[in-house]
Amino acid sequence: DVQLVESGGGLVQPGGSLRLSCTTSLSTYCMGWFRQAPGKEREGVARIFRDSGRTFYADSVKGRFIISRDNAMSTMYLQMNNLRPEDSGMYFCAAERRLTTCSSGGYLGPLSYWGQGTQVTV
Repeated sequence: DVQLVESGGGLVQPGGSLRLSCTTSLSTYCMGWFRQAPGKEREGVARIFRDSGRTFYADSVKGRFIISRDNAMSTMYLQMNNLRPEDSGMYFCAAERRLTTCSSGGYLGPLSYWGQGTQVTV
């Protein structure tokens, strides 16, 4: 089974920072972070491509969040700065093996493999 394991969520004051991590055993083409607040749809937050390192962000987090990965793409991070109450929600790590899926939905569309999520409360 594909495994994606998130860590790093928690409770933080507005303006504070958190760093999420996601580890995987899969060889993936891209990875990304999604979030879902209660009563809202899941939304793409950030994405990173394995080979090029290209990154994409939702407008709501640009300039505040930074996605990164290690060279082997076995671990991905999301550095979240200047957090706002509206950033609260369950954050999910996701991964994909297909280029077409990685590039869909304005580069923030759903991916095929998912972690269990980690809660962020601001």
